[in-house]
Amino acid sequence: MKTLFKKDCRKGTKAQIYLGLFSVFFSLFSFSQETQKDSTKITELKEVMVSSVRAKDKNPITFTNVSAAEIAPRNLGQDIPVLLQYLPSVVSTTDAGNGVGYTYMRVRGSDGSRINVTLNGIPFNDSESQGTFFVNLPDFASSLESVQLQRGVGTSTNGAGAFGASLNMQTKSFNEKAYAEVSNSVGSFATRKHTIAFGTGLHNNFEMNARISNIASDGFIDRASSNMFGYFFNVNYVKETTLIKLLAFGGKEKTYQAWYGIEDPEKLKNDRTFNPAGMYFDENGNMQFYDNETDNYWQNHFQLHWSEKWSEKWISNAALHYTIGKGYFEQYKEDEDLTDYNLPDFNGNSISDLVRKRWLDNDFFGATFSLNYRTSKTDLLFGGAANRYLGLHYGEVVWTQNYIPNPNRYYDNYGNKDDVNFYTKASYNVTNKLNLFTDLQYRMVFYDATSIKFSDVNDTFRFFNPKAGLNYQLNDKNAFYGYFGIANKEPRRDDYENGAIKPERLFDYELGWKYNSRKVKLSANAFYMRYNDQLVLTGALNDVGSPVFTNSGKSYRVGLEVEST
Repeated sequence: MKTLFKKDCRKGTKAQIYLGLFSVFFSLFSFSQETQKDSTKITELKEVMVSSVRAKDKNPITFTNVSAAEIAPRNLGQDIPVLLQYLPSVVSTTDAGNGVGYTYMRVRGSDGSRINVTLNGIPFNDSESQGTFFVNLPDFASSLESVQLQRGVGTSTNGAGAFGASLNMQTKSFNEKAYAEVSNSVGSFATRKHTIAFGTGLHNNFEMNARISNIASDGFIDRASSNMFGYFFNVNYVKETTLIKLLAFGGKEKTYQAWYGIEDPEKLKNDRTFNPAGMYFDENGNMQFYDNETDNYWQNHFQLHWSEKWSEKWISNAALHYTIGKGYFEQYKEDEDLTDYNLPDFNGNSISDLVRKRWLDNDFFGATFSLNYRTSKTDLLFGGAANRYLGLHYGEVVWTQNYIPNPNRYYDNYGNKDDVNFYTKASYNVTNKLNLFTDLQYRMVFYDATSIKFSDVNDTFRFFNPKAGLNYQLNDKNAFYGYFGIANKEPRRDDYENGAIKPERLFDYELGWKYNSRKVKLSANAFYMRYNDQLVLTGALNDVGSPVFTNSGKSYRVGLEVEST
C-alpha cells in the first residue's frame, strides 16, 4: 500500500489552540501541586511497567527492540505481525492476503500459540487457544511506545508459555506537550486507514491522550473484506517518584472468512484468489457463496498500573486488568442432519441446509506485580501474576431451508482457566566484563472445561521453568553470551478435541555475539531447541478450518540468526 495522504497537526494550528484550551480546562480539576520533576526518575518509571518481562542489554538473551519511530514509516494499516516481519526468524501470514484483518506470525517456525504476547506486561494470548488475535486491536501500532521480541525461551513472563518467542508491547506513555494528529492511508484493494489522535500535554501532574481508528479493505482474496474500529484512551498521573496509568483500549471487527485456503493444486495455480468460504450449490447445481460468512468480534481491555520509585535501590509496579470479549462466526452448512442441532424434521426430512452461529463470550481478569532491587553490581527482580479466564462456548441455528427455528442452542459449553506464576530474576556483575544471569519461574495452571467433542476436563499443571546464562563484554565493541532455558506449556482446548493432551517441554540452548560501534550494530546467534512431546501439524483440518496437531515425541529446531544495522 502507498500512503497518499497524511497530515500532522502541530504548531500554529487550530487543533493545537483547541487542545491548549482543553488543557487549561483540564488543569482546573487537578488537585496536585506543580513540582519539579527529575527526568531520570520519570524515564525509569516509564520503563517499570515492562521491565519485569523484558531483557536488558547485559542479559544473555536473544532479542530485538523496536521503537515507535521505527514502526511509524511502515504503519499504513497492517497488523503487528506484518509490521515486524523484517525481524530475524519472523514470518507473517494473512488470511486476506494484504496484511489487514486476520494476520499471524511465526518465529523460528513456531506458530502464534507458542509466542507469548503481553501488553504492558499483561497477557494477551487467548487463554484456551493460546493464540493471539491482533485483528481485535485495529491500528494498535499507532499507540505503541516500543516493542521487544525475544527469540527462544527468553526471560520469564506472564501468561502462555514462550515456545518460539515472547513479544512484549509497551503502549504510549505521556507527552509533556499537547499534540494532535490526523493520519490517512489508502492503497490497493480499496484498503484505507483513518486515524485521529491527540494528547493534552502534562499539566499539574496529569496528562490524557487518545486515539480512534477505522481500517477497512476488500482484501486480495475473493470476498476477504474487513471493517474494523479501534480505540485507545490513557490517563496518566505523574510525579517525581510515582506514575499511575489508567488505560482503556480495544476494537470491533467484521471480516469475511478467508482462513480455509485452497486444497486443489489446479485451482491454486489458475485462480489464486479463490476463497471457498461460504460456498454452496443451489438446486440447479450452480456454485453460490453465502454473503454473510463472516467473523464478528468485539474486545475491550482495561488496565490500571501503579509504578513507584521508593528509593535509589527499590522500585515497584503493580497492575490490575480486565478484558471482556464477545463475538461469533456465521457459517452456511449444506446437507446437515437436523437432529445434530436439536431441531425437528420437516415433513419427515431431517436433512437440510442451514446457517449457524458459533459464539464465544469471555472475561479475563487478574493482577500482576514486580519488585526490583538494583545496585551497581546486582539487579534482583521478584514478580508474578494471578489471572482467571471464564469462557462460554455456544452455538445457534438461525436459518434452515424449510423454516426459521426458534432461538436455540444446540451446544452450550464452557472453559475456565486459572493461571498463577511467580519468578525471580538475578543479574550479577562478577567483574566489569562478566555478568551472570539466573531466572527461576514456578507456574500453575488449572483448567476446567466441557465440550461436545471431548470428555469433561479438570486438569492441573505445575511447571518449573529455570533459565541461566552469562554475558562477557570483551571490549567496548564486542560481547559474547551463552544461555540455557527450559519452558513448559499446557495443551490448548483444540488439542483435547484431537486427543493430544500431553504438555510440551522445550530445552533451549543459545550462543551469541554482539558488535556495537558508532556506525554499525551487528549480532549473530546460534540456537538449538530440543522438544519433548511437541505438538506438530498433521496436515488435517477440523470442521471450522483450523489445523489439527498431535504430540510428536522428540524433535528439535536448530538455526543461525544474523541481524545488522
